[in-house]
Amino acid sequence: MNCDISVGVDPVGVGEDPLRIGVRVPPCDRADRVARTVRRAEELGFDQVWFPDSQLLWRDVFTTLTAAAFATERIGLGTAVTNLATRHPSVVASAARSVAELAPGRFTLGLGVGNSSVGPVGLPQTGSAALREGLTMLRALLDGQEWDFEGKVRSRLRDPQPSVPLHLAASGPRNLRLAGEIADGVILLSGVSPRTLAAATARVREGAEAAGRSAGKLPVTVSAFCEVTDDVEADARLIKPICASIAQNGGASFLALAGIDVDVPATVEGVYPDLVHAEDWDAAVEICSAWISDEAAVRFAEEFCLFGTATQITERLRTLRASGVTDVFLQHVGSYDPPTDLIETIGASVLPALRR
Repeated sequence: MNCDISVGVDPVGVGEDPLRIGVRVPPCDRADRVARTVRRAEELGFDQVWFPDSQLLWRDVFTTLTAAAFATERIGLGTAVTNLATRHPSVVASAARSVAELAPGRFTLGLGVGNSSVGPVGLPQTGSAALREGLTMLRALLDGQEWDFEGKVRSRLRDPQPSVPLHLAASGPRNLRLAGEIADGVILLSGVSPRTLAAATARVREGAEAAGRSAGKLPVTVSAFCEVTDDVEADARLIKPICASIAQNGGASFLALAGIDVDVPATVEGVYPDLVHAEDWDAAVEICSAWISDEAAVRFAEEFCLFGTATQITERLRTLRASGVTDVFLQHVGSYDPPTDLIETIGASVLPALRR
């Protein structure tokens, strides 16, 4: 994560369009059942659904996207995110093209360093240089151009799909600049803290300007854990593993800016497969309570997440749009069940207020 914090938010992606609201739906069940969840989100007025990709945790993301494409007509579909380590870029290009054909103008290919895809199989996360080459290859293949594969053979993708936007998920300064330089959009995975957003969008702008691009035209998507609640103090306890994971992965300085001073060990025993995707969430909460106090969890919920009443969440989302964010996708706590309650609650109380 980048720790160069500036005061205020210098907008990236500011425009007249309203904030697009999405929701993260893990492919945690049969594709047809997950597709029904997506269809319900469409019925309630969500703009997008984003699917994570981890081959050991969930069903195949592109199979799920295919089912969702057949089950819906309007809602945007995207990966948040797939990777170029467990999937070769040429495989990703073919899969992306196939989904885009089924959902014309609705599919966004989000890519990242790998995280929960690479960790459980012992592979390293993808570095910036490999991301640059992979994104360049993807764009060339989707545009129908030939690619020189390691100097051995030149090949191209039949029936290409140049309309697929490539968005890069980033948190560290190098990948944020890379997103501004070569991606069609950026996905920020560090929550809605104004200081974090200010620092991240500044780095994206640096990359765009270095490449002679207009940063103002780049979509900026942020993710945020969300809970509609009248009792933040009680519900914030559930996100202790999320807070601990951020501290564990280089974000302690960001947390400190919000008055959250924590020191989490590099390895936490008793949690599988990791803190963010723990199969036994209650146990993960108890384990993380050794480093994350109840007070720290509340501060984390209020600064980095969207926890509060429907009115409070609505106003916070309006503030996000004013700061240059174009898209937000909401996450529920949990990886192995669909966000049914979150979809219903936000669809009934927040989306109508935002549209007024």
